[in-house]
Amino acid sequence: MRVPSVSVLNGEGVRADLSRAAAQFADPDVTAKGERRASVPFHRLETLWFNTGTLCNLACEGCYIESSPRNDRLSYLTRAEAAAFLMEAAGLSGEPLEIGFTGGEPFMNPDTPGMLEDSLTAGHRVVVLTNGMKPMQRAKAKLLDLSARFPGGLTIRVSLDHYEAAGHEKIRGPNSWKPAIDGLRWLASNNFDLTIASRLVWDETEAETRRGFHALFDRLGLGVDADDAARLVLFPEMDAREDAPEISEGCWSILGRSPMDMMCATSRMVIKRKGAERPVVVSCTLLPDALGFELGTTLAESFRPVSLNHVFCSRFCVLGGASCSAKGDNGS
Repeated sequence: MRVPSVSVLNGEGVRADLSRAAAQFADPDVTAKGERRASVPFHRLETLWFNTGTLCNLACEGCYIESSPRNDRLSYLTRAEAAAFLMEAAGLSGEPLEIGFTGGEPFMNPDTPGMLEDSLTAGHRVVVLTNGMKPMQRAKAKLLDLSARFPGGLTIRVSLDHYEAAGHEKIRGPNSWKPAIDGLRWLASNNFDLTIASRLVWDETEAETRRGFHALFDRLGLGVDADDAARLVLFPEMDAREDAPEISEGCWSILGRSPMDMMCATSRMVIKRKGAERPVVVSCTLLPDALGFELGTTLAESFRPVSLNHVFCSRFCVLGGASCSAKGDNGS
């Protein structure tokens, strides 16, 4: 097995090994070759993400947002702040949305159970991304209550970076496997809607990876279909040091892709930067630090085109065909 050394763009700074990518993706309107850069018009809001904060109980290798027990670059979002966006969303569309919670580790934020409850009470479908470890397990009573009160409304997506303990702990750190497995077993035994997120970062094919997870799921009795791309989500590798082609307007027809396939056509994410007076809305879950993808302080302000001038736009979304949504082709 191989874990690539992953580094990512961090805020407005650019690491030395990303200088070429920075030069490529510098101009929001024109590629380095002088072609019109592709952009994605806003279509409609289907998924609203809340980033609960960058603090996490782990410091994983290759975390795109560099979450850790010390990284509070994104502050804890409060229940009242999330509720204001839920109210705005109700006024803008009136239709149930998919509401996603990500971090950091969402259950590090003491307001996360309340935000889940508010989202479910408003009639939305909810997915929460977690490592399944002690922060989540401390919320067992509240999760059981929500599952009973809102049957089928809550999905828990647990990150498991390999089907073997050694591979998982190579990325997540020592002693991270057993608590995650304990969390998975508890969720499955209590009939939660459960999905697994992993990575295609190993020297093995997708089919081999799915076979490995199939054996693990059977052994644990999880009842998760490893061949279902919505149940076992395998995200493409995001090594920002490697070349990724810029996406020009002509690439849509060449690649057989549509702007409507991109996350930013139908989703937005709310974050709160450390020291900020109020949250802001950004284009997607992958780019909370890139100020060029900050779209305003309200959902209505954010409903405008997004220029694909970041390496992750190319590698993850356009070429990788991935989505963080529970409804996307490769989403979870």
